[in-house]
Amino acid sequence: MGRKTEIQPAIRTIKQGPESRHAPHFLKRVLRQRGQESMLSGRCMVLASCALLLAALPAPGQSHLPMEPLHDSGQSVTAAFEGWFKNTDGSFSILFGYFNRNLKQELDIPVGPNNHIEPGGPDQGQPTHFLPRRHWGVFTVTVPKEFGDQKLTWTLVANHQTTVVPGNLNPLWEISPFFEAGLGNTPPVVSFEEGGPSVQGPRPITTLRAATSASPLTLNVWVADDAKSYPGANLPNTPPVTLTWSKFRGPGAVTFANAKPTVEKTDGKTTTAYSGRATTTATFSEPGEYILQVVANDWSGEGGRGFLCCWTNALVKVSVQP
Repeated sequence: MGRKTEIQPAIRTIKQGPESRHAPHFLKRVLRQRGQESMLSGRCMVLASCALLLAALPAPGQSHLPMEPLHDSGQSVTAAFEGWFKNTDGSFSILFGYFNRNLKQELDIPVGPNNHIEPGGPDQGQPTHFLPRRHWGVFTVTVPKEFGDQKLTWTLVANHQTTVVPGNLNPLWEISPFFEAGLGNTPPVVSFEEGGPSVQGPRPITTLRAATSASPLTLNVWVADDAKSYPGANLPNTPPVTLTWSKFRGPGAVTFANAKPTVEKTDGKTTTAYSGRATTTATFSEPGEYILQVVANDWSGEGGRGFLCCWTNALVKVSVQP
């Protein structure tokens, strides 16, 4: 039988559960469970996604409920359980992102009653600063190999609205953030010094810096990438790696000279197809302890455009003096 027949059982699985709104990603997990992931060509995924969208349309005689308009502020922030992956030491990483439903409002929610992960919390390395809209694969929580069928629960209270989202090791939620099999793509490599320690994937490397509130802090990042793209596709007009800086934690405002600095190609001594460097500065409104995050995305886009490969997280802890 053809691919259409093979995919139909997976589509039925998705239609029967709440994962329908994440159809492409969930379809990939279902097929992986059935040993059919190799058939996920681009055309196959498009056909399957279209079938799911058509299935979601109302039957004749039914009507849509009106969609609530988007708001600049006043809305909730919801955790997003992205999935899990196994670490080399036998432990597991549970990956979270979030969705700030506001179009403009950035929120600071300190770790505590309004921002906690349990059990083992309240502080499990989650952000306390939330940018507007959807942010994929922001941080991981490491759990032991004996974690079994336990759950982690991330609770957020924003604008007087509480959301609670669990994360677990359900096999259907296993992801592959270090290798995308269809293209052979891998995440960018990120380092804070040329030839220094580096990281690849969602588990971040962390470096320490000191600054004063009176002077901008210079931030340098070196990157390398395999520059993979689909055969025959037109290459994007951007470098193979794009960077985005943001405040992750901290008591005051952080202003970046350029939160998306251009990566300039270098002649680095790497075996990858592309290497480059980017520089920006950060200015702090008040003294205190801050964490800045830089996310490196390759041509697969933010969060792999829903397939959760291939990007890299890195953190800078900054102690800011007056």
